[in-house]
Amino acid sequence: MPIGIQSIIAVGLGALIGSLAPSAGEQMKILGEVFLNLVQVVVLPLVFPLIVLGIARMESIKKVGRIAGKAILYFEIVTTVILLIAVCLAKFTGIGKGAPVEGADATDLDGMSQGIDFHELVLHAVPKNIFAAFAEGNLLGAIVFAILVGVAMAAIGEKSQPFASVLDSVAAVMFKVVGYVIRIAPLGVLGFISYDVAHYGFGNLRSLIGFIAVVYAGLAIVVGVLFPLIAAIYRIRYVNLLRSIAGLAGIAFVTRSSESVLAPLMGKLEGFGLSRSTTSFVVPLGYSFNTDGSVLYQAAALVFLANAYGADTSLPPLLLMVGVLVILSKGMAGVASASIVVLIAAGNSIGLPAEGVALLLGVDFIVDMARTGVNVVGNSLAAAVIDSSESRREAKRGSRDTPHAPAATEATALQKETAR
Repeated sequence: MPIGIQSIIAVGLGALIGSLAPSAGEQMKILGEVFLNLVQVVVLPLVFPLIVLGIARMESIKKVGRIAGKAILYFEIVTTVILLIAVCLAKFTGIGKGAPVEGADATDLDGMSQGIDFHELVLHAVPKNIFAAFAEGNLLGAIVFAILVGVAMAAIGEKSQPFASVLDSVAAVMFKVVGYVIRIAPLGVLGFISYDVAHYGFGNLRSLIGFIAVVYAGLAIVVGVLFPLIAAIYRIRYVNLLRSIAGLAGIAFVTRSSESVLAPLMGKLEGFGLSRSTTSFVVPLGYSFNTDGSVLYQAAALVFLANAYGADTSLPPLLLMVGVLVILSKGMAGVASASIVVLIAAGNSIGLPAEGVALLLGVDFIVDMARTGVNVVGNSLAAAVIDSSESRREAKRGSRDTPHAPAATEATALQKETAR
């Protein structure tokens, strides 16, 4: 039975268990946590060699810088456009007016309201001990170190081949391990859905149904309008891309963790026709800097809270809100409910009380599933865009060299004629 069908069955069973036996449903969370732990234990040992090899095998260090620059620029432009879409949609629908914020329970926010320390974020990206970074699952620090190692290997050339062979073997073994782990994904889905339904229930659905609808509508616009438009500009077969990654996006949807599909996603994109060097560099980078679904949710949630508390939602405060989110949303890895931390920090920076965020926690798992799935689609498209851009560049370089060939042919023919 295909793993997608197994996961759908697991969703139904999980919802049933969570509704009829909440105590048992909460205990089943351990299945989901075991699955995520198995995934996370493989992520860094796989991502590290792939990034190192991808960079080491690029033609030049210039190409590394060029791809990194293109990726960061793409991430910034797309996430800013998505933020504007979300703010406009939330402002137009007026979500949050009259919301019962006085009933919010702020106890669930304990330990989350400290916000984001940019000093710590920079140190997180440049760890003093790479083994500690691996032990902590520090994806951003591992990416930075992998870039340094890849650049060094490209610089020394042939001497790095033995180390490259070892990394190749490690990557092949880890891909095999990932294949084993993904087979038990339906059990993880069963555990997470059982827990979510049992723990959160659907009590807040009635008061927050408008917010959920706006977030899902915004995500639908992003996936159904914005992404196809970008794909058309770069001549990417968007529908085929979606078919290729649909199963993995579904797993990310239910587990609420895009990291759970990071490793197999890179394999799928290679199968789709993208180069390994581009994929293994852009996709992990996008996990920290290209959270498309999450930024849309954060923008909609901030407008919701601003309306609920009667704050000013004219154009200048809304633009300030977008600017704050553009900065705060970068560097957050794709883990479950990480958007809540960004949301609290962004709310504090524009004067909204953190207690209001507690109102959204009851339905967070519903919107978290969709935004995580969109994050996976967005990162896949980003890798395809950068790869297409590089292919076009190579094609243009080739076309510049091609016109000289006919001239050489004519010269040869003339020499032969003269000889005759």
